[in-house]
Amino acid sequence: MSVVLTGTWNYPTRILHGPGRIAELADACRALGIKRPLLVTDAGLKSAPITARARDVLVAAGMDAPIFADIKSNPVGANIDAGLAVYRAGGHDGVIAFGGGSGLDAGKAIAFMAGQTRPIWDFEDIGDWWTRADPAGIAPIVAVPTTAGTGSEVGRASVVLNEASHEKKIIFHPQMMPGIVISDPELTVGLPAHVTAATGMDALTHCFEAYCAPGFHPQAEGIALEGLRLIADYLPRACANGSDIEARSRMLAAASMGAAAFQKGLGAVHAISHPVGALYDTHHGLTNAIVLPYVMMHNRAAIAEKCARIARVLELADPGFDAVLAWVLALRKELGIPNTLQEIGVDAERAAEIGRFAEVDPSAGGNPIEVKAAALEQIFRACVSGRLDDA
Repeated sequence: MSVVLTGTWNYPTRILHGPGRIAELADACRALGIKRPLLVTDAGLKSAPITARARDVLVAAGMDAPIFADIKSNPVGANIDAGLAVYRAGGHDGVIAFGGGSGLDAGKAIAFMAGQTRPIWDFEDIGDWWTRADPAGIAPIVAVPTTAGTGSEVGRASVVLNEASHEKKIIFHPQMMPGIVISDPELTVGLPAHVTAATGMDALTHCFEAYCAPGFHPQAEGIALEGLRLIADYLPRACANGSDIEARSRMLAAASMGAAAFQKGLGAVHAISHPVGALYDTHHGLTNAIVLPYVMMHNRAAIAEKCARIARVLELADPGFDAVLAWVLALRKELGIPNTLQEIGVDAERAAEIGRFAEVDPSAGGNPIEVKAAALEQIFRACVSGRLDDA
């Protein structure tokens, strides 16, 4: 008989994990000193039953929690500005970041900007730009993920699209880490199979790229490996049966683990996916899922030893790169992930532009081998055409 375990974790922040723990939302707000929270989510969740359930918990506790949901699937600077105006006008003292990656990133960015005077782009993840922020002006955050993919609930950054430059910017500050996370698998039960697949592959990519990134960080590597094992065991189950609470629970844990692990670094998958999402408005997790094997092929020589270890953790018959690549391709096929970017409306007309943007994306620096614009453009073209050997 399967068992769903409940725990309270403090790495990398305090995580209340388990079915039904959304009932503790008001208590979580009080623990962070929040009396008048603003619940930030995306437009698709504004009227969803899970959002109403969360708000009912707050209202029952005497907290009037207005909802701000003017958030695009790839949040833009204007969304943050609009949410900030609502936050300040309402006299709020904290944010509940609720939803998938867009709701979580936007909520965190609004909380971060609550007491800042500089524009948000002044806090891009470049050098020590984060030190420009006034720490006292950062509002407390309770994060409530409703998908198991991005891991933004345990991240210290938000990805926001700068519409003027058509670039996704990573806004970073250590205090953007939510103070409390409520990780309730019951909130993910209604997620469609194709969204479960795309977000789950996002978590897989986080774990894989973090494990393969250069540098010494055994804690992150251990978390990444266990995250991959959980995803291998439970993502197919979560897609096949959306009501499988054990599978949903394990995938929420794996998503948080992926984001904790990528403190070590990411790589060319994210470096390419960010400009693709910015220019073509694609789903981030789905884009990562398509791009991953092509980047694996490009990095093959540099990640062979890492893949041998991954293969052993996954108990694959052949402990090597080919076995891991075959596993990724088979999992994508099982989950209905397309083979090419062309299948989701991305063409190669802007390939050179994608390459240039990808080279300066912060994720590129974590790739196991140095990648410049020409190589990233080549990988992108392979992702569009579907020719793995061209990557």
